[in-house]
Amino acid sequence: MLTSKQRAWLRSQANQMPSRFQVGKNELSENLAEGLDEMLTTHELLKVSLQKSVDGHVTDIAHQLAETTGAQVVQIIGRKFVLYRYSEKLAKKGQSLQLP
Repeated sequence: MLTSKQRAWLRSQANQMPSRFQVGKNELSENLAEGLDEMLTTHELLKVSLQKSVDGHVTDIAHQLAETTGAQVVQIIGRKFVLYRYSEKLAKKGQSLQLP
């Protein structure tokens, strides 16, 4: 579980980050969850954007994807949200984010 200080630091890191993952009209499928899981393994912090064709609330979708991938929701703004998950792979390379 992230502390408020860690969450604030992660939000600042994600502020200028481009969206690297998009959820389209096919919505939440197994392939989407697998792709998101792979991206979190290689990036730890990931900004996701929802296209306008996606039905449902952004909050519900963000929390559902976070639960599916074992990540934590850092921030939700408009149709974008930020997910964080610690990556052992990046830690072994010394490229893991150092949370305060």
